[in-house]
Amino acid sequence: MYELPEKLKNLTPYAPVTGQYRIRLDANESYLTAPGWLRQELAAAIEKLDFNRYPDPYTVELCQKFADFFDVLPSQVVAGNGSDELIGLIVSSFTSTGEDMVVVNPDFSMYSFYAQMNGVRVHTFQKPELALDADALIAFAKERAAKLVVLSNPCNPTSLAASQADVLKIVEELSDRLVVIDEAYMDFAEGSILRIAPRHDNLIVLKTCSKAFGMAAIRLGFAVAGTQITLALKAAKSPYNVNSMTQAAGCVLLSHPDYLRGCTEQIKTSRTELYQKILALAKEKAEILEVADTCANFVFLQMLDARRVFDALSARGIIVRLMAPRLRITAGTAEENREVVGALREILD
Repeated sequence: MYELPEKLKNLTPYAPVTGQYRIRLDANESYLTAPGWLRQELAAAIEKLDFNRYPDPYTVELCQKFADFFDVLPSQVVAGNGSDELIGLIVSSFTSTGEDMVVVNPDFSMYSFYAQMNGVRVHTFQKPELALDADALIAFAKERAAKLVVLSNPCNPTSLAASQADVLKIVEELSDRLVVIDEAYMDFAEGSILRIAPRHDNLIVLKTCSKAFGMAAIRLGFAVAGTQITLALKAAKSPYNVNSMTQAAGCVLLSHPDYLRGCTEQIKTSRTELYQKILALAKEKAEILEVADTCANFVFLQMLDARRVFDALSARGIIVRLMAPRLRITAGTAEENREVVGALREILD
């Protein structure tokens, strides 16, 4: 009888929230939908595609558009089918079965998922506080002889950002191993190392179009690194990993830098309003134990009974992310923010 490989027997799939809800504030998506003029440009670009032909395997135009927007060289950029594909590619290509990898907790769960798929041992650095201690992480990685260290900055889900100096210290102190910094939420914060990533031969910085750019549907992410790593990634990836429709949509999107910067500012404003409202509510309600000082597009708060509040919000048609004992609430429209705060007040009353 055929048996599954051991690595698949105990594999737990990523479990996004499903179902119909009036207000979705669980997945850190942008609340901004593409305006009519942008939809028309997207449709026109897709209309021109030769659907009987494979996509550009080198994503030349797309990487050029990304490079122009972020002020890097296109030769330093690799496009992927979302950052998830790139994370999986990095873990499978830059480590071997039985080698060691370090992640932090709390952080994005998919880093460990791909390690499990590839037989890589995961060592989890537990943050004593929500903020990252760079020196402690460096010592932890050295003690475990980790070949790979992966973390998000700003962190999902804590919403906190490590300083540029601390992140570079991690990269430089761990110069004999690969460090991956996922900057999915850096558009909402300060301290990006994207532009200087190619100066370090042990560093990859990841970016996504799913958060600030509001294009989660097209699944598009990028890796920025030095020449040696970039060439290795291009060699290791599937030849047609980014489909033609995604490439076309990405090129249209990145052709409008002022629009993208405007979207980012709108989301930051919404995030700040939601944070201030929840912070004010926390001063009234003892059941809110802590509200993290957010640098992302969501608010992370610790509750006395997060499950009860989550269930009560769900019953009202509002879905957020439960990470007991905390809730992660994505910034939404002004009306959505008002409604979720109002619902929290009713539940805690």
